[in-house]
Amino acid sequence: MGKVNVGRVILGGLVAGIIFDILGYLVDGLWLAPRWAAAMTALGHPDFSLHQWIYLNLLGLITGIVVVWVYAGFRPRYGAGPRTAILAGALVWVVGMFVPNLTFMWVSHLFSHHLTELTTAAALIEIIVGAIAGAALYRESAAT
Repeated sequence: MGKVNVGRVILGGLVAGIIFDILGYLVDGLWLAPRWAAAMTALGHPDFSLHQWIYLNLLGLITGIVVVWVYAGFRPRYGAGPRTAILAGALVWVVGMFVPNLTFMWVSHLFSHHLTELTTAAALIEIIVGAIAGAALYRESAAT
């Protein structure tokens, strides 16, 4: 096993994160926006602010870096390519999106089950697409 190419993890991760953010905006910021606005109103909160969108986009970039880092760790065992990127994306989705959404949004009834289902399922697609794109940019360090 070689060393992880940190520069490529960051590069691929930023690309993956930008893709997450763009797709997330299309889903949650446009398609589901009326449902999110109604859900926030029901909680007595205003719609998402610019600061919250910036924060969510930064979290998307961090998630992208984590996905490509996991992909880099999976490569020696599962090989390079889209299948491994999908596995890395699915792992990060389960830990970072599915379980928290199930816990905080579904079980607590914080938001409607339908909104929770839609945003969680869309997040899987967003993360898989981003993981494949980010992983395509990853290369092992020259030391390997």
